[in-house]
Amino acid sequence: MAKKWLAALVLLAGCGAQESEQKEQAAEEERIEAEAQGLHVPWSIEQAQDVFYISERPGTIARVENGQVEHQQVNLNAPLSETAETGLLGFVLKPDFSESKEAYAYYTYDKDGKPYNRIVVLKLEGSQWDETKIVLDGIESGNVHHGGRLEFGPDGALYAAIGDASNPQAAQDPESLNGKIIRIAESGEAAVYSLGHRNPQGIAWSDDGVMYASEHGQSANDEINFIEEGSNYGWPLIEGTEEAEGLQAPLVTSGSDETWAPSGMVWHKGKLYAASLRGESILEIDPETGETAQKVEGHGRIRDVFSDGRSLYFVTNNTDGRGTPAERDDKLYRILN
Repeated sequence: MAKKWLAALVLLAGCGAQESEQKEQAAEEERIEAEAQGLHVPWSIEQAQDVFYISERPGTIARVENGQVEHQQVNLNAPLSETAETGLLGFVLKPDFSESKEAYAYYTYDKDGKPYNRIVVLKLEGSQWDETKIVLDGIESGNVHHGGRLEFGPDGALYAAIGDASNPQAAQDPESLNGKIIRIAESGEAAVYSLGHRNPQGIAWSDDGVMYASEHGQSANDEINFIEEGSNYGWPLIEGTEEAEGLQAPLVTSGSDETWAPSGMVWHKGKLYAASLRGESILEIDPETGETAQKVEGHGRIRDVFSDGRSLYFVTNNTDGRGTPAERDDKLYRILN
């Protein structure tokens, strides 16, 4: 009889633990809600007041207000390239957007049978965007590694992350823009800020102005780097945990056995958060300790993260040809806690 009672208690304890785990999972799911759905390969999240503007690789801007999505037409001066991973990529609203209705965009086009990247000014007229000015052009590209992230720094300058265009040696060539992070001053003058990057796709600053960037490594070895002006981050001379004099090792790396494929980044409540495509999660990074955790799993490929100071938002990228789209993908989500 005692054995039967003991077995029953073990069974009840097991059921209780399982029920508790299920409740925790349900609570976690409840903290994430879809703000909008039906996005077309979204790439970069921006917000003006309560309205989101999200660049979409096929060449549109998704305007999201109260859960309703309007795919706004973008009139570019050159057709978008059809090379892999190209299209309308980086997008950032000007600080005076409410008055100017202007933004910067990064896109890939073809010239003489080869893909090139350019950075331009877009102006919103009614419900469509027009290219009005070329800021930086003739940035070589390749079959992959376009980079593409645009962000404003705390100094008011525009920063652009540019990939190595599948030409690793370009990252160490001071005469090339490829494999670099570029600073574009308010005057329009562009200069190399850092070099030795493979395929950087995220830029973020801490509250006290420290700059970080995310980067796709080769065969894993993805990196989150602390960025200093004039520094060399090693590609293709070193990667991952490798070190060499005069070259900067990463703050954290996925190592050689794991791939994150990190993309957009943001600083939020004292930590870094990076979207993870291959890892299908959001990376939470403590810059003081280097500790990294994977959050928000189960939604597929994640391209960008955004903070409004209160909540984190992210967009999935399951319709990019490499993911497995769910119904009404892709989506904009908000993390409630």
